[in-house]
Amino acid sequence: MTIERGDQGPRSMRAVAGRLAAALLLFAVGYGIANRFQLIHGVVYRYAAGDPHGAIVAFLFLAFQAAVLLAALLLLPRRWAGLVLALAAASMLVNIGYSQIVPELVDGGSLAWMIAEVRQLGNAAGEFGGDFVLVAGQVAAALALFVAARRLARGATLMPWGRGIAATLVVLLVAPSPIYRHAEVWPEGAERSLYGLGWELASAPPPPPRAAPGLTPDPAAPAPRHIVWLIDESVAAAPFRRLIGPKLAKVPHSDFGVAAALGHCSAPAQVALRSGVDVLNVGTATDLRRTPSIWGYAKAAGYRTILIDGQTAGAPQNLLLPPERALIDDYRPMVGGIDADLTIARALNAQLKGGGKSFAYAVLRGVHFQYRDHYPRGAAAADAPVAVQYATALRWSKRAFFARLLAGVDRDDVAIVYTSDHGQNLTPGALPHCSREAVADEFRVPLLAFLPERLAAHYAAAPRAGHSASQILPATLIWMGYDAAAVTARYDRDLDQPTARYVWFGRTVIPTGAERDIDVTAGPGFPGD
Repeated sequence: MTIERGDQGPRSMRAVAGRLAAALLLFAVGYGIANRFQLIHGVVYRYAAGDPHGAIVAFLFLAFQAAVLLAALLLLPRRWAGLVLALAAASMLVNIGYSQIVPELVDGGSLAWMIAEVRQLGNAAGEFGGDFVLVAGQVAAALALFVAARRLARGATLMPWGRGIAATLVVLLVAPSPIYRHAEVWPEGAERSLYGLGWELASAPPPPPRAAPGLTPDPAAPAPRHIVWLIDESVAAAPFRRLIGPKLAKVPHSDFGVAAALGHCSAPAQVALRSGVDVLNVGTATDLRRTPSIWGYAKAAGYRTILIDGQTAGAPQNLLLPPERALIDDYRPMVGGIDADLTIARALNAQLKGGGKSFAYAVLRGVHFQYRDHYPRGAAAADAPVAVQYATALRWSKRAFFARLLAGVDRDDVAIVYTSDHGQNLTPGALPHCSREAVADEFRVPLLAFLPERLAAHYAAAPRAGHSASQILPATLIWMGYDAAAVTARYDRDLDQPTARYVWFGRTVIPTGAERDIDVTAGPGFPGD
């Protein structure tokens, strides 16, 4: 073992002790900044909830992780210490950034959700620019304090170094993550949890295959040749009814009123919608990755399956995994700026006039925050209230959408469902959707269907309240020719009745990594009320 010399010469024992104490204090403040939310949720909240034992465990485990990081910063050579700080900074950015906006700690489900929603990073940066600056400032402050602590300590005394110390530090740096996953300790530090959770997701078993449909459609049933699901983005029920509803007054359609989305975040809502939900039996052990999905049923009924996405130009989003992707015959990314939805309407119009049978699932661009990105500059004042920005975006997005979609289409051969992935909370200062404590407006979405007369007549007396997006799949299967009694027993009621039970999913909509239980809530009341 060798002794690596510090930046300054020796000092008296008292001076050395003082400098080391100051270095320890600087590091402690920096670590407290980096792990502010871990301390609040793991220590303060547990103690306040009458769990002093849990609070002590959390504090001691965080102290252990802090000691490991401190040892690494003080003992490692400059280049290695820089690498440790860079890795820590990346993890802190994700942890603090998430917890700053959604006041809860990152877990496997929320990390998988963030990965699924990475396409919205630009929108999020625009909407939460102030929060992101604050996050960057916190991370920078923590790093500056860490660097200052290292310089102060290494300038106070000589630091030991050798192969044995290097090996020990490597083991200690890695150790907290497996300890956290195999012992009753918590929480994982902000400087490391990104990598532990990332390893969980990367090392998780491959997704299971989708089950084959256990039902057989009636080939003699008068099914529509073309079926389309239009899933808009962030379209709330009330603004849609006020701004877009009047434009549809002369267009024959079935209006099912305000429906409940299957989640208040995009990816969970879309996964549940595509998979189908057994609303009376769903629970935390449910694995939506194993259902036949709308694709499997459509293919079994002789439909060519099509996915159109107006939000991403790359691989399919919203947790559409390989076994599900294999059931899609034609995947068409259609990103096209603020007029993407009109482009999709034109493409679907051509599809609806074509031959054969097709089922198309179209993810529209819609009006995700920040809303000013969805209309031409000058269409609303730059400082317009959020509600005005939202209304302007919605009007622009859907100004000619339905007219272009339906132009010249034989309505007797076509069934179209329109809804949104989730609603919007337009209260000034509120997170519009995907908040920690969801409110009803985040779930309130429009639900309309443009149907052949023979199907529309079935829904003439349908209630205009009490519906859920969970009813879209069973209704569609019935249109395809599947037995109504068998379908509703497996999933939910047809749209001629209210839902059998409201169900909604949180960010952990499918098992992720070490987390086998999903985040699901069910009950008789509308979500968020």
